[in-house]
Parts: sequence; structure tokens; C-alpha cells
Amino acid sequence: MITTMVKNLKKFKTSHARGLKAEILAMLYLTLKGYIILAWRYKTPVGEVDIIAKRGSSIRFCEVKLRPSFDDGLEAISIQSQQRIMRAASHFMLSKPRLQGYQQQFDAIVVCGWRIRHLDNAWMKPT
Repeated sequence: MITTMVKNLKKFKTSHARGLKAEILAMLYLTLKGYIILAWRYKTPVGEVDIIAKRGSSIRFCEVKLRPSFDDGLEAISIQSQQRIMRAASHFMLSKPRLQGYQQQFDAIVVCGWRIRHLDNAWMKPT
């Protein structure tokens, strides 16, 4: 799977395609860090999540941003985006009863060229 992803990276030319490339790089990065990718581009009627990954007893709901700087990427994740991701995360967790005991975290992954910054627990779900 990873080999196929890397081979296809050179084909991306449009903005949408570059965003997909950033998501593929983020999945490769997470895989190398020991995460198991559970879903990519998870879409629901209430929102979507770029990447859902699992490692140990935590499920990570990751928003991926491709930007010229890391600060620009983090600033691009608005409160509305966070809420959309949290709604989609709730939908995902309700549809996967076997994952109910897992800790949920919301991460930001910013891609700047070939550099990647993974911010664990970028925001918290309100209680």
C-alpha cells in the first residue's frame, strides 16, 4: 500500500490533487510512527475527517493541511472545522462499537513541501 502511495505522488498537479498528496504523505508518516490507518477521507452527513488512525488504545482524528508554513496550516483549522471533525468522529465511533473504549484525540498534521509536523491533541472535545 505504501509503495503504491509513494509512486503516485508525482502525478498531483491541481490544488485538490496536492491536498490528496498531503494526506497520502500524512498517512505514510503516521504508518511509519506505528499507527494503523482505519479510514481516509471519512465522510458523513454531519462532517468529514481526513484521516482516522489507531495506535495503542487511542483513536486519532486527523485534519491535514498543506500550507507554505506550519503556522499557516494551524491557523487554517477553524473552530467550524474542528466542530465538523468532532461531529464526524462521533459518527465514526457510534458506528464502531468495538472501539468504544478507546481514547479519542484530535490531531493536526501540517505538510510544508516534504516536511511534516504532527501536533498531537491539537484541540479538545468539549465536555
